[in-house]
Amino acid sequence: MAVRDAVNRRSRKPFYWGGLKGYQQLAAIAVGLHQSVGSQTQNPYIQQLLSQVDRTLESTAPLAASLQNAHTWLLNIAACLRYPPSSYPQHDLQTLNSQRIEKEMTALLEQFRKQTPNNRVLTALYDAVNARWHVYGKDLLPCYDIPGLPPDNLHLESLFNQLRRHQRRISGQQSTKPLRDFGQFQVLFLADSQTDLLEQMRRVPLAEYHKHRRRLAQAEAPRIFLHRLHRNPKQAVQLLLTRYIDRQAEISSNFQFPVQPAPV
Repeated sequence: MAVRDAVNRRSRKPFYWGGLKGYQQLAAIAVGLHQSVGSQTQNPYIQQLLSQVDRTLESTAPLAASLQNAHTWLLNIAACLRYPPSSYPQHDLQTLNSQRIEKEMTALLEQFRKQTPNNRVLTALYDAVNARWHVYGKDLLPCYDIPGLPPDNLHLESLFNQLRRHQRRISGQQSTKPLRDFGQFQVLFLADSQTDLLEQMRRVPLAEYHKHRRRLAQAEAPRIFLHRLHRNPKQAVQLLLTRYIDRQAEISSNFQFPVQPAPV
């Protein structure tokens, strides 16, 4: 499951590249599998899996290095634009202006252009960034001169999508237009007051509540594993190997060989 997730990572561009993250995750998985060589977890299946992972890493290493270089340049461009603004002190943002950003960005793009020859990945990224800077750069620069003007509308879109998901969840309807004003308060319509609402919640038996909580935990287990794998793949693989050793020991302790009858 960990290897399958690594080779099928989705991307959330521009800053999150699934292919690059998947390569890094696969490399960390390989490190964890190499630690099993010569230990109790070594078996033919893990050896075959390790050989396939190593072969994949070796064949994709040049492309991964180019992608890593391109991703570093993309982060440099974001740093030149001071994006996102929440990552920089407010007093530093107040000293910026459009002329300074335009000058720094022009110099950075010229430096980036000198690195692109004989590199297909860097050339593609430079062409895309340079074209968008010349088309949208003039519209972006005023956010450095007008206090409080954000460089994007992602925060507003995120808030709107969050409200829409919440309304769909509590209504069961695909369209959120009828619930735009009162969707998030539908649960309160079942009770006359907060005290009445609390009494309704207390009518659920505690054993039934814990039963459904356990079912929810079982359903969320694959998602939690993938979350841990994305945050620290090496530690996640080591945890799997530890559980494997414990399971082997448990099976060995519970297994009893049949007693052979004595020969007559």
